Amino acid sequence: MKQHVKIPVAAAAAILLSVLTPASALEAEATPAGNVYYVAPNGNDSAAGTQAAPWASIARAQSAARAGDTVYFRGGRYTYTRANSACSSQTARVDAITLNKSGTSGNPIRYWAQPGEKPVFDFSRMTDNCRIKGFSVTGSWLHLKGLEVTGVPQNNTRNAESWGLWISGSNNTFEQLDTHHHMGTGLFINGGAGNLVLNSDSHHNYDLRSSDGPGENADGFGAHYTPAGRAANVFRGCRAWWNADDGYDLISTYSPVIIEKSWAWRNGYVPGTTTPSGNGAGFKAGGYGAEWEANAPKHTVRFSVAFLNKAAGFYANHHPVANDFFNNTGYGNNPNFNLRGIDSRGNAVGRGNLRNNLAYSGTATSYLSGTSATHNSWNLNVPLSDSQFQSVSTSGWDVPRPADGSLPVLPHLRLAANSALIDKGTQVGLPYTGPAPDLGAFEYGAADKPIQ
Repeated sequence: MKQHVKIPVAAAAAILLSVLTPASALEAEATPAGNVYYVAPNGNDSAAGTQAAPWASIARAQSAARAGDTVYFRGGRYTYTRANSACSSQTARVDAITLNKSGTSGNPIRYWAQPGEKPVFDFSRMTDNCRIKGFSVTGSWLHLKGLEVTGVPQNNTRNAESWGLWISGSNNTFEQLDTHHHMGTGLFINGGAGNLVLNSDSHHNYDLRSSDGPGENADGFGAHYTPAGRAANVFRGCRAWWNADDGYDLISTYSPVIIEKSWAWRNGYVPGTTTPSGNGAGFKAGGYGAEWEANAPKHTVRFSVAFLNKAAGFYANHHPVANDFFNNTGYGNNPNFNLRGIDSRGNAVGRGNLRNNLAYSGTATSYLSGTSATHNSWNLNVPLSDSQFQSVSTSGWDVPRPADGSLPVLPHLRLAANSALIDKGTQVGLPYTGPAPDLGAFEYGAADKPIQ
């Protein structure tokens, strides 16, 4: 039986600092103490905004909300048919909802689902003839929780995509969101920094009318274009599946991104089919369109799982610097880990720091030459077979989450009690049990708790 090992205090502090962005501090918020307002599908914007007399729209709620206030959305469907401004051209961008009022550090404005209820923001009936953002979040210090966002369309073929949520603000938290069936990316960070995407799902996104071809732009999650020197954007406890392009895409951003305890599967296909579509990486960790960039940041992907994606499970995507890939599991991808980077002359080279990763089924790696890779399953003389795992099932990963929004605890791709992959890793400054870390995303015998 493995015994719990406590890492040194200094190391624990380093771990905490590595994941604690300004937004992540919002996880420790106390019970809301500001004003409380209510919105319901059958509400009236001329009402008082109370539980007994709710408003009808998020726009009305934003006009009243101040830092520290909470807006609760009752369950039901909030349907949108047009944007809040006109399309100036067929390639312009318009918003159905614009959240441009900010909270403050420690006192965010909260837009939360009423506990136990599911508010659905449905944009499928929008007719605007240009690019559409369902939610455009330009404000900072906001906390969206428990909302379902669906159906943003693209109504012509002159554009690349529309978006479920577009985020240019900073230090926001997006928690327990379910964003799906958009003609573009489900949640797209464009320039914002210090945002935390927590325990959220993005799936079944397919841009069938994109100008550069169907399926080329609909990712689950994206983080792009944030300038250098800003706080990391963090994806924690998220799931991305059946997206036509990639699960997570970090192309063309200049500030770091951390992805941890997240899953990606069956991306790169027309959703729900095996018809190939876009690029199909599970985790696309950086890159600049195969161009060299001297000030590229280092991204981190850890404790995450990628399986049955059309292309690579974990992909460096021509990134100029070595990203950290620690304690990840790739299963049945093509390959599981593709470390193709780029040097200053534009040559393809291996780029990456890989520790404690597990690759099983499919092809293990490509472009490994030049990387720093030790204590991974392909470095060790350890036989791999189904018997090393409690289960190798690829079904059921999309089951509903527990009430707290955490990832479901499944036996799939977790190590069996007698697995030869237990204790075969090396310390990388992250918690583990036993004499050494295990290989893969799931530490045997460890409770599934947040990294902190």
